[in-house]
Amino acid sequence: MIDQILDSPLHIGIEAPLVLLVLSLLEAVLSADNAIALAAIAQGLEDSKLQRQALNLGLVVAYVLRISLILTATWVANFWQFELLGAVYLLWLVFKYFTSNDSDGQEHHGPRFESLWQAIPMIALTDLAFSLDSVTTAIAVSQETWLVLTGATIGIIALRFMAGLFIRWLDEYLHLEDAGYLTVALVGLRLLVRVINEDLLPPEWLMISAIALIFLWGFSVRTLTDSPKEPEKIAGAGGGAWEAGGAGGAGGAEEQEEQEEQEQKEDHPQRAVH
Repeated sequence: MIDQILDSPLHIGIEAPLVLLVLSLLEAVLSADNAIALAAIAQGLEDSKLQRQALNLGLVVAYVLRISLILTATWVANFWQFELLGAVYLLWLVFKYFTSNDSDGQEHHGPRFESLWQAIPMIALTDLAFSLDSVTTAIAVSQETWLVLTGATIGIIALRFMAGLFIRWLDEYLHLEDAGYLTVALVGLRLLVRVINEDLLPPEWLMISAIALIFLWGFSVRTLTDSPKEPEKIAGAGGGAWEAGGAGGAGGAEEQEEQEEQEQKEDHPQRAVH
C-alpha cells in the first residue's frame, strides 16, 4: 500500500512526511522488544538513579552506533557475519536469562552490574544488535538517508521513554520480563534465519503479531496486590487501643483517690466524730 501511494501522481509534497511517519511508527513498534530488553539490563543496577543514568548514557552511545550503522548500511549488508554476531549475542542474552537462578527464590534475572560503566556498553551493544534488524527494514522503506536518520532519531527518543516505563512495569507484572526475553529470542532467530536463507523470513506483520501476543501474555498478571486501606485499619486499631488504655487509666486514677481518702478516715477516726 505504501508503494502504491508513493508511486501515485498525488504523492508530490506528501512523500517525505508520509515516509517519515511510517519510519517513526516502524521504529516505535519494533522498539517495544528492544525497550524491555534495555530496561531489564538497566535493572541490573540496584539504584534507580544509576538505572536512569545507564539508560541515558547507554542510549547516547547506542545512537552514535545506530547512525554509523545507517551510514554504512550498504557496506554492512555485504557481510553476513555482522548479522550472525548480532543473532548470537541476542540468543546468548536469552540463554543467560532463562538459565539463571537467584538465591532469593527468583527463577530468572537479567545481568547484574557492580558499577554504571559495566551497564552502559551492554545497553549500547544490545541496541546495536536490534538495529541490525530495524535498520534493514527502514532502508527498505526509503532510500533517502536523511529520512532514515530522522526516523532513527525519533526512534531512539521513543526508546528512552519506553524503557523508562518498562523499568517500572517489570516490577508490577509477573510475566513481563519473561515475555520481553522471548521477543528478544524472536529477533535473534530472525537474524539467524536471514543469515541462513533470507527467503525463509516470515512476513513483517507475522513478526509484529507474534510480539503483540507475547506482550499480552506479559501484561496478563499483575503482582501489586497491597491494599491502601490496610495502614488506616492498623492505625485505627492502634488508636482504639490507645483510647481504651486511656479510659482504663482514668478509671484507675479515680479508684486510687477514693482508696487514699478511705485510708485517711481510718487513720484519723476522731475527725470523723467531730
